[in-house]
Order: sequence, then C-alpha cells, then structure tokens
Amino acid sequence: MSESAGVDADALAGRFAQMFAALAGNIERVVRGKREKVELALVCLLAEGHLLVEDVPGVGKTTLARAISASIEAEWARIQFTPDLLPSDITGVSIFNQGTSAFEFHPGPIFANLAVADEINRGSPKTQSALLEVMEERRVTVEGTPHPVPRPFMVIATQNPVDMDGTYPLPEAQLDRFLMRISMGYPDHQAEVALLAGAPTGAMLDTMPPVLGREDLARMIDFAQRLHVAPPLFDYLVRVVAATRAHADLRLGASPRAGIALLRAARVRAAAAGRSYIVPEDVKALAVPVIAHRLIVTPEAELRGRSGADVVAEALGSVPTPQAAGV
Repeated sequence: MSESAGVDADALAGRFAQMFAALAGNIERVVRGKREKVELALVCLLAEGHLLVEDVPGVGKTTLARAISASIEAEWARIQFTPDLLPSDITGVSIFNQGTSAFEFHPGPIFANLAVADEINRGSPKTQSALLEVMEERRVTVEGTPHPVPRPFMVIATQNPVDMDGTYPLPEAQLDRFLMRISMGYPDHQAEVALLAGAPTGAMLDTMPPVLGREDLARMIDFAQRLHVAPPLFDYLVRVVAATRAHADLRLGASPRAGIALLRAARVRAAAAGRSYIVPEDVKALAVPVIAHRLIVTPEAELRGRSGADVVAEALGSVPTPQAAGV
C-alpha cells in the first residue's frame, strides 16, 4: 500500500467512524442503555449479514429494527411467524392478471431493507426454509424466476428462549445463515428510568430523522470490505475457527463460512474504530457473537453446563495472538 493510499484510507476510515457513531447515537435515542448491542447490530448490517436475537418479549428487539430502518431511510417489514404461516406469505406469489392474460409477481414482506422475522422458531420447517435462499443469495426464486431484494438487505430474527411449546428449533443450516446471534438483555436501572420518563417509543420512531441515505450506507459497506488485512491476521482467524473443530466438547465445529463471516464483521468493527486495517482485538471482540451459535455441543458437555460461547473463548485462548498485525 502506497503512503498516499494509506492516508486516503485513514481519512475514509475516520469518516466511516463518524457516520457509524452518528447512526448508533440516533438509534440510542429509543434503544436506551444498549450501546454494545446497537453497535453489534450495525456491524452486522454493514457486513451485509443477518442477526438472530434470542430474548424474552418486551426488551426492544422490534424497536431496534425499526430504529435502524428509520436512521438509514430504509423500508422495514415485520413477519409474525406462526405454525400456519406459508412460504408464499413471506416470499410473495404470482397472480394471474386477466387484463394482460399473464401471471404477475406480487412480492411478499421479505422484499424490504430490514425484515423482522418475529419468533421465527414458531414457523414450520418448510416456512423457515423459505428464508434460506434470500438470506444467502439476496434473491427469491418463484416459479423459476429470480427476484432480487433491495440493498441493503438484512433479516433480524427473534426467538423467545422461555416459551418453547409449539416451536420448531432452527436447523444448523438456518443458524449458519445468521452472521451474529445476540441477546438484548434488560436495561440497567438508569436506562429503564429514562425510558419510563421519556416520550412514547412509537412516537419517537415516527419522528426520528434519518442520519444516512441508502447510497451513503452502500459506500460504507463497500469501503469496509476493502480494508487491509495483514497475512498474520488471515492465519490467526483460520486457526481460531479450526480450534473449534478439534474441541472435545463439540459434535460440530465452525465451518469456513464462519471464518468468512468473522472477517467481514472484523473489517466493519475496524472501520467503526477509525482504522483502515483490522487487529486481533477485532477478531476477539466478535468471535463469540459470530461463531458460538454455529457450534453443536455434545450432550455430555451440555449436561455439564457447557455452551458454544465457552468453547469459542477457549479457542481464542489456545491460539497465539499475532504480534505484528498492523498495516
């Protein structure tokens, strides 16, 4: 990288960091006391990934999605998953037009910038599978004809970890489509007091000003994925992912897709910090939300209270951190 190119990249990274902070600050006006979760969601968005939020009702999962869409002038749609929901209720259908004597495609709610799949595990496996193609390829194929979804495109799916009656657990192939899994958690005392004392959230969302346009967001996405990655970082990232495959507590370790997802997310985190290159701390900070949900723990390890997050933490500890990982 030439010196002038480095200066330009640093200036662009600084601008990226300013816009990222403005987005996060705008969202925090309604999602109070959750800066870390807001930033993770934005990292996921700018890495062109999808987000799985596992938490109890009423902690702001849908509000987070609406606040993101309002902040970037994007369209959002909410899909309530139920056992009787059909795949066509998500993707859309072709309807015969008597006037033109032809079938016309009527897009479903998935054709939005942010699609909220509420309680996704309440949908049948057939309905859940309707999301597989669009989450991976950004298009929906109906009767052999592909229909691209808009850019940016992000699925924010929610699950309630308490009430599991009448649910269908997401298969591994579906979980692997989500770049991250997070839990919102309850707000702290001061944030909850401010929430009660403030204006109604719905009214604030309706009047929330956009911070960025879609073109600005597209430029941020493109810039982040061009960030410099030193060769030791590629090696480090692969070793971390590979360490999960050899762990005794797992039936299934992380796939190469997990490594690709972690790299994309790390690039966005680096740009959000105003850097034009990633460092090992970017990988360490994102490894658990990006990798843990992709792992399958053995039944014996589950009985001992082990989780995918524990395995990822141990994998990070077992791999030496590269020392010369800068530009």
